[in-house]
Amino acid sequence: MSQENIQRMLQAAAAEPAWRVLGIELVEIAEGFARVRLRVKPEFCNFVGTIHGGIIMTLADSAFGYAVNSVKYPTVAAQFNTHFLNPSEPGDELEAECQVIKAGRRAVMAEIRVATSAGKIIARATGTGIPMVEDK
Repeated sequence: MSQENIQRMLQAAAAEPAWRVLGIELVEIAEGFARVRLRVKPEFCNFVGTIHGGIIMTLADSAFGYAVNSVKYPTVAAQFNTHFLNPSEPGDELEAECQVIKAGRRAVMAEIRVATSAGKIIARATGTGIPMVEDK
């Protein structure tokens, strides 16, 4: 079933309206794993001149959604917790990697890491998803 889910995610990535607006791209997907990328544009910045936290969370949530849905489709987010560790600035290329750490019947838990292409960690997050269809 997971190969079928991965194919669904590949098709979905090609049609993500929010991704087109922000410039997010799917770099890699496998069972329980996803990596997405985004180049930071000046219009993504806050009044301090660094990337807005909501953009970082959107990138992390994108990786999360694809990773959990590669395991259990459809799964929706129920909880997301983000720790912002370093700033990011225009021109940075960010990647968010998500790894599912537990895929149970009632919940899917995952860890997400957002970093620059140079390896500077920007944020760490955890998320919990709820599968919408029970395993049989």
